[in-house]
Amino acid sequence: MPNALSALRLLLVPVFAVLVVRGEDGWALLVLVVSGVSDYLDGALARRWDQVTPLGQLLDPFADRLYIFATLIGLALRDLVPWWLVAVLVARDVVMTATLPVLARLGHGPLPVHFLGKAGTFCLLYAFPLLLLGELVPALSALAGALGWAFALWGAGLYWWAGGLYLVQVARLRRAAAARPAAGAGA
Repeated sequence: MPNALSALRLLLVPVFAVLVVRGEDGWALLVLVVSGVSDYLDGALARRWDQVTPLGQLLDPFADRLYIFATLIGLALRDLVPWWLVAVLVARDVVMTATLPVLARLGHGPLPVHFLGKAGTFCLLYAFPLLLLGELVPALSALAGALGWAFALWGAGLYWWAGGLYLVQVARLRRAAAARPAAGAGA
């Protein structure tokens, strides 16, 4: 059941992307709400029913990244967010993806999600609906825009901070792997 909710989230990404690009902000917000509720439920149910799986641990952050990417591109195409924000957030994911072959050579899969990464994603997943809400309801534009941008900038900072911590972990794993043969040679 939890993985089915994650799959639903993934299936809704293209629907959401089309709605955002078309400027159908009300429907796009509804899809984001459904996605957010299913995101919460899949994790809560997986833990409660002891159904945490490696697939679920990969699907959840993957779906988050796709929503962030789809939202960024859609909002940038509509000139609601600047392209530099897209570049900053996508660059972090490119850097993290570049560590996967290194981790694979070391016999590791993707590193566990760090709390700061979760916090950054949380901020970003709140930022974009607020920015959409500001477009949808002009009377809320100033407040939703200010809150949306605060979450977006804080989220981008936390996103990169977590990325730095992941890079430190990868470097430690590389040093540990390099030290192993040297330690074993003297025995």
